[in-house]
Amino acid sequence: MSEPVLQFGTSRFLLAHVALFVSQALERGDAIGGISVVQTTGNPSSRARVAALSQAGSYPVKIRGVEGGSVVDKMIECHAVRTAWVADQDWAAIRRATIEDVRVIVSNTGDIGYRLDERDSTALLVNTTQAPRSYPAKLLTLLYARWSERPCAGVSIFPCELVSNNGDTLRNVVLGLAQRWALPRAFLDYLREDCVWVNSLVDRIVSEPIDPVGAVAEPYALWAIEQRTGMELPCLHEDIVLTDDLRSYERLKLFFLNLGHTWLADQWLSERRAPSETVLDAMNDARLRDGIEAVWQEEVLGVFAAIDLRSRAGRYLESVRERFLNPYLDHRIADIAQNHVEKVKRRIVPLIELADSLPVRAAQPRLRSMLARHGLIQAAQGTQTS
Repeated sequence: MSEPVLQFGTSRFLLAHVALFVSQALERGDAIGGISVVQTTGNPSSRARVAALSQAGSYPVKIRGVEGGSVVDKMIECHAVRTAWVADQDWAAIRRATIEDVRVIVSNTGDIGYRLDERDSTALLVNTTQAPRSYPAKLLTLLYARWSERPCAGVSIFPCELVSNNGDTLRNVVLGLAQRWALPRAFLDYLREDCVWVNSLVDRIVSEPIDPVGAVAEPYALWAIEQRTGMELPCLHEDIVLTDDLRSYERLKLFFLNLGHTWLADQWLSERRAPSETVLDAMNDARLRDGIEAVWQEEVLGVFAAIDLRSRAGRYLESVRERFLNPYLDHRIADIAQNHVEKVKRRIVPLIELADSLPVRAAQPRLRSMLARHGLIQAAQGTQTS
């Protein structure tokens, strides 16, 4: 018998967030069971983590930082991961586990995780040993195999990718692929009605790995999950919030934490600052600190005041500032700056669009200047005029 939670992705983030939640809940009897992880890429570091997980049976997560003014510095052994598979090597076992035992599927497949691969085809539905290339095709073939043997046994699917309405988005991608492959209407109904696709938001800074497997993370952690009828949670945990207003959590994280990181990354790139510079280094630079505080206070906070979230946004900003000033995390801006222009599009443009949609338009000179430097100012104005 395999584990009831199937996790796609071996990133240090998932190991220090969802898998850690499940491990802590298991100790209290508040989890549905352990986790089987699946490596979906050929990344050498991911393969090393899978090998280490297969041998060790546990891994360390070091929690370091300041929380509510108090220093936190502790090591936790995570025991939730019971099986570690490589998709290209262990597809038959993954397929059988999905048919028989899996009740919850979790994923964090990166920025391109929902992209399809034209090389995937319907032949993979009957090939029990070859894994599809894209994550949506992997998920589709596994759910089709389950439906074929257990036509009413749906699963709860919790994408953790930083995509707005990630559950709905992933469902639509998988449904679209199923329709393209001309799969039976009864199976399409199974995807829509028996499987529960859950929108969620994850929030935790996981700054560095512990080799060969493990991670260093901050004390702050949040998994905000949108209420869905019939969903089964992998566990109960104090940092899991069930909500009917996921959008407000998304906006707070995107426009304070993520936007703040992107603002610092933009300064780092344009000024060609030191490769080793961390978020803490930047926050201790008086000019950069003044700049990011001005962005938060003058160009972001007012938008939340206009949508009646001023008080809540102020409290969240206080937590973000404390997290950015964490003296124990080496959160390199070079890492944050990867795929920078795409992050500017996702994190800055929506705020400008939201501000332009409100009765009192914010000036936002610093953020609009950033968009202009990257040739994105028309993108920010397009939604308002179209």
